[in-house]
Amino acid sequence: MKSLFSVLFLVIAIHFSTAQITYKSIQSAKLGEERQIKIQLPRGYEKNEDKTYPLFIVLDGDYMFEAVAGNVDYYSYWEDMPEAIVVGVNQLDKRYDDCMYSEQNSLPIEAGANFFEFIGMELVPYIEKTYRAGSFRVAVGHGETANFINYYLLKPNPLFQSYIVISPELAPGMIDYVPEVLGKAQSKIFYYLANTTSDNKSLIGMTKALNTDISAIENENLVYDFDSFDGPSHYSVPAHAIPSAIEGIFQVFQPISKKEYKETILELEISPVVYLQEKYQAISDLFGIEKQILINDFKAISAAIEKSETYEYYEALGKMARKAYPDTLLGGYYLGRFYEETGEPKRAMRTYQTAYTLNEIAGITKDEVLDRADLIKQDFGY
Repeated sequence: MKSLFSVLFLVIAIHFSTAQITYKSIQSAKLGEERQIKIQLPRGYEKNEDKTYPLFIVLDGDYMFEAVAGNVDYYSYWEDMPEAIVVGVNQLDKRYDDCMYSEQNSLPIEAGANFFEFIGMELVPYIEKTYRAGSFRVAVGHGETANFINYYLLKPNPLFQSYIVISPELAPGMIDYVPEVLGKAQSKIFYYLANTTSDNKSLIGMTKALNTDISAIENENLVYDFDSFDGPSHYSVPAHAIPSAIEGIFQVFQPISKKEYKETILELEISPVVYLQEKYQAISDLFGIEKQILINDFKAISAAIEKSETYEYYEALGKMARKAYPDTLLGGYYLGRFYEETGEPKRAMRTYQTAYTLNEIAGITKDEVLDRADLIKQDFGY
């Protein structure tokens, strides 16, 4: 396992080295001083002038930024998540003051309240004004800062839609605050919690208690994942947690997997085509991205139709395929299957013949559609 992570981090480092990194200092009225930040822009940022990107705000940026930015660059390179803007906030020698909270109510006070306002009222608006950041925001914290990012969740309109909370040093009241807010969430919230067996006993106990309460929540707007890693130190656990968190948060963005196909699509009580439509609508609604339907996903839905012999669903799939890939025979092939299996052989034959003139795709060849047309012609004497 250790060698696997070594290889993974080497690959991440190679990809990360090509990303656009900027170092800046922001003068903050809230903090009464300058604060250093690091910014990673997506690889294609300059080429796509109309495109917006999810935004990661990473606390403890002096050591957490590279871990998050490298993973974001790696996963987006393989299209398992959208490209994103990553901003790290350096807190070296400032961490204690930045995370200060009241012993009475566990909420930020003094320097902690100032830092809270700096993030929400100065840093995020600055990034949105300067760069093409979209509306989907992810907060990342570790230890004390993992506790701190929860304060944004407590606002009536949370600043972030996603929270990566790694081995949090929780304020006492947070064990009650977080489950209460998540249970009442009116919009989609992604919450990832992690600890390690090497954390101190107090931290392990608090995160276990928090996990128990959150796990009991029944709210369709909450997407929750928890990992307890066996072995990593408190300081190395982010390297394990961040990839897991990213995979969970952006699962809907990823191609349909074998597991999703077997455990979800084949068990659907609705049309798998509707499932596909809802998947891509969710991508649009969450991330503001109009993602083209992947060939992989068309093939998965087609396989489900064939396996369940629900050929009537091919009509809607064919229309979607024609819209997504108009210069290919994909849509014609699916519509041909629909007509062939629903009692319209002549129409199926003509649809296959028309598809023959278009480009091959997804392993479907011109010879295959022509063969299907010829078989129908022979069988029915057309």
